[in-house]
Amino acid sequence: MGMHPNAAEQTAEKQRDIQAQVAQADARSDNSKPKPMQAGARAYPVPPFPAQHQPKPGAEYKLEPAPMYDAPFYKGSGKLEGKVALITGGDSGIGRAVAVLFAREGADVAILHLQEGRDAEDTVKAIEAEGRRAMAIPGDVKDRVFCQKAVAAVVEAFGKLDVLVNNAAFQVHTADVLDLTEEHFDETLKTNLYGYFFMAQAAVPHLKEGSAIINTGSVTGLEGSKALLDYSMTKGGIHAFTRSLASQLTPKGIRVNAVAPGPVWTPLNPSDKEADDVAHFGEEVPMKRPAQPEEIAPAYVFLASPQCSSYITGEILPIIGGY
Repeated sequence: MGMHPNAAEQTAEKQRDIQAQVAQADARSDNSKPKPMQAGARAYPVPPFPAQHQPKPGAEYKLEPAPMYDAPFYKGSGKLEGKVALITGGDSGIGRAVAVLFAREGADVAILHLQEGRDAEDTVKAIEAEGRRAMAIPGDVKDRVFCQKAVAAVVEAFGKLDVLVNNAAFQVHTADVLDLTEEHFDETLKTNLYGYFFMAQAAVPHLKEGSAIINTGSVTGLEGSKALLDYSMTKGGIHAFTRSLASQLTPKGIRVNAVAPGPVWTPLNPSDKEADDVAHFGEEVPMKRPAQPEEIAPAYVFLASPQCSSYITGEILPIIGGY
């Protein structure tokens, strides 16, 4: 039995009324281009940026505008008091910002880096300015022996190791799978996967109950990236590595988690992208701008601190500027 004709006409009229109401709202709405979102303690730079490109591995001191890493409104509260942390790729970008906040929370911090001597020196000074001990060790995380020696040097200098942050990465775009050379592919996988694996192997024997490993993943490991085929593969692998290692180390009381950032204003991108693309970096996310390193670093504090995340392991925390 169908709907009564009068009732059917009433329903149709009601739907037309709703349609008219929405049309009026559409007419009143502001259709101008949305502005980049500012929701932090201070305003952050927005695109367009100066067009720029750097040779690998990139230098923070040459980047314009300078990445914001010092988080002047972030107040430490002893979340990592007495801890010792080791951060790969700690000379610049996310690694530097994490080093500063770890120190502000009471940790002594060692950083590993390639050849970016000036950036590493600046990071050491920033850690020491927080009243903590710092050391910088140059080398390549693709080298298993270097990873073992670096961890041993940190333990010898600081007496122990509580937190490992795997953050060093290699990224260069290729638009076509046929242009991705074996040399390029190997460099990405060896740095981003072997490096994390070698560092974890070297660190785990020194980590005690309550220690933490934090891996830097990426939104590309969640969504893929047509221009970063190899890089996306490694970041997806890092996410799987995080969950798998977390399961292995749970009986030892060692937590393993990952942060998966979206676009972040660091030397990694101007040393990858073409200059004109750098000028518009981060515009594609809902917030219409890249994150600054100091906006990402508190997540690492959260995942490192036993006061904050003692019941969290095997998680991937995306910080991607909206969905």
